[in-house]
Amino acid sequence: MLDKILSAQAPRTSDKAEGAEHDEMLFIIIHQVFELWFKQLLHEIDYAQVQLREHNVGQTLHVLKRMRSIVKVMVTQVDVIETMTPVGFNSFRDRLDSASGLQSSQFREVEFALGYKRPHILTMHDAGSEAYQKLTKRLNQPSLWDDFLVFIDKQGYDLQQAMTEQPVDGQIKSHPAILSALEKIYHSDPSLSALCESLIDLDEGMQEWRYRHVKMVQRTIGMKLGTGGSEGAKYLLETLNKPFFPDLWDVRVSL
Repeated sequence: MLDKILSAQAPRTSDKAEGAEHDEMLFIIIHQVFELWFKQLLHEIDYAQVQLREHNVGQTLHVLKRMRSIVKVMVTQVDVIETMTPVGFNSFRDRLDSASGLQSSQFREVEFALGYKRPHILTMHDAGSEAYQKLTKRLNQPSLWDDFLVFIDKQGYDLQQAMTEQPVDGQIKSHPAILSALEKIYHSDPSLSALCESLIDLDEGMQEWRYRHVKMVQRTIGMKLGTGGSEGAKYLLETLNKPFFPDLWDVRVSL
């Protein structure tokens, strides 16, 4: 198995007479590592949802803490790829064809699993592809946030109507009834408020990773179009300051 993993790096510039570009190996490995972390995050999100459904707050907190630690590692790994200069990246960029970090289907799965669902993302993949099937499944099944709302509803906070009014078009915004419930939780329910804080820790970490990703892209290619014709840094900038769990941020105004 290890041999298979270690043989998965194949620089596309290896056909050059002078040999592969030095920085291409770093680019390949760092992105493969990111994909492995995305896979683990999906694994942990699924487990956290099971724990919420079983009303196991302690284990849910443990898993959320692990997820936050994973995201911290991902943020730190940006330091490594930022050692690559624009000249180093451009020495092999033209060999990447349509590949783009923005098109990582696993990261889109992570977004869907956390509640940031945008049906139009499916159009980026062939209908019969594995990525399309996985994203469709994530789109149609409850997110971590959905299960969190169900959980606190069952703790006596009436969120039935609020849950039916949750957006499905990716336009995530806070809901008055959810804000009211969260305010009560923060003032009178230490166990659930700890769960809220763990969720916001994860949200903050994901926003930090997005920010570092944006700055890394700007540092490497500026505001040019991204690899594969994507909008690059322009698109990434639009994703900043868009939390996965806006209710947990907005409730702080009234605490």
